[in-house]
Amino acid sequence: MKWQVIALLIAFCCLSMTTSMTAHHSTAMYDTQNPITITGTVKKFDWTNPHAFVFLEVKDDSGKMVEWEVEMMSLNHLRGYGWTSKTVKAGDMISCTGSPAKSGAPSMIANRMKLADGREIRS
Repeated sequence: MKWQVIALLIAFCCLSMTTSMTAHHSTAMYDTQNPITITGTVKKFDWTNPHAFVFLEVKDDSGKMVEWEVEMMSLNHLRGYGWTSKTVKAGDMISCTGSPAKSGAPSMIANRMKLADGREIRS
């Protein structure tokens, strides 16, 4: 009887951890069905956990400059794709392709980028 209680407790703990780990990685706020590409000048590159961010100055359809927040993967993923903290820098012209915010805010989660040197890299 005692081992059954212990087994049940271990199973409960494992299920609890799985639920909280998957909750962090939601992309519900992004329109994953309609990817877009934006091109602009890097204003800032944040090489931070849990996700890196690029802030781009992008010209909208009326010619006005708009700052876009581009979310990327975790640093571990990015390193695996070839990224470092110096891959992009302020002033670089890059293109980002990914899922825009459903709210219409100038925000997206990128899955690939075309860098200033012409390389395409996962993000």
